[in-house]
Amino acid sequence: QVQLDESGGGSAQAGGSLSLSCTASGRSASNYAIGWFRQAPGKEREFVAAISWDGKITEYKDSVQGRFTITRDIAKNTAHLQMNSLKPEDTALYTCAVGDYVVIAAWGYDYWGRGTQVTVSS
Repeated sequence: QVQLDESGGGSAQAGGSLSLSCTASGRSASNYAIGWFRQAPGKEREFVAAISWDGKITEYKDSVQGRFTITRDIAKNTAHLQMNSLKPEDTALYTCAVGDYVVIAAWGYDYWGRGTQVTVSS
């Protein structure tokens, strides 16, 4: 069993920045890739970014590439998602998840956090 503790999020103006963190704890937590997904009201959940257990492999949704950066503190089993140049369409509930590999499909992740809200106003 792996527990995920998310922090960060909140509100920002368009063009602003926010940072999210996701700390994994529990059995073999350090061996998992960590991914971020988001879901806006009335829309399906979508992949945002992910990072491998060693931080060497990253993947991004096209629309956040160049604006969002995912990093990993291996010693703390924590992934950080730095979100810059935020847009109103980034508004969503952001949820982190862990899985064996860096994949964009939600089914590739085994454990999920509860989510943290990000709201971007124009």
